Amino acid sequence: MSWVPGERKVDTISMLRVNQAGEYGATRIYAGQLAVLPRNSPAAHQIARMASQEQRHLDRFNALMAERRVRPTVLQPIWDVAGFALGAATALLGEHAAMACTEAVETEIDLHYGEQLDQLADSDPELAADIAEFRAEELEHRDTAREHGAQQAPGYPVLTAAIRAGCRVAIALSKRI
Repeated sequence: MSWVPGERKVDTISMLRVNQAGEYGATRIYAGQLAVLPRNSPAAHQIARMASQEQRHLDRFNALMAERRVRPTVLQPIWDVAGFALGAATALLGEHAAMACTEAVETEIDLHYGEQLDQLADSDPELAADIAEFRAEELEHRDTAREHGAQQAPGYPVLTAAIRAGCRVAIALSKRI
């Protein structure tokens, strides 16, 4: 695709970078939660299922980044530790808090992917199809978290507001750095 003056240029490089970082962070959050939650708990079963989908999303974005020669964010080591710590901390607060974490993250990802789909329009059908598919699965994760008591977490409004704010910061930083 060549750029024509007056047309909107879509930054797919930043999109891939931030999406790969986000999916990586999600896998680390779920790893932290699974390290803490009892293996046989209903929450652990749901989280393991969602983690598998997040890994598939990550694998796809890794492949697209390799094909298109896009470098990952240099913040990846921070997202590794921060994601695991967030997952473990919310799981230590209980199954409902772990689910509240998922609900908060997926709410922000839905907004983020929606903005990207609006920006992409018809410019990159392959990437748009992946984002649309993954967005649907992220919404399923959000709904699963709600069904499993996310809103019953201790300090739910404060917890989810803090996690959502953290997601917005991580998204903004990972686009460029």
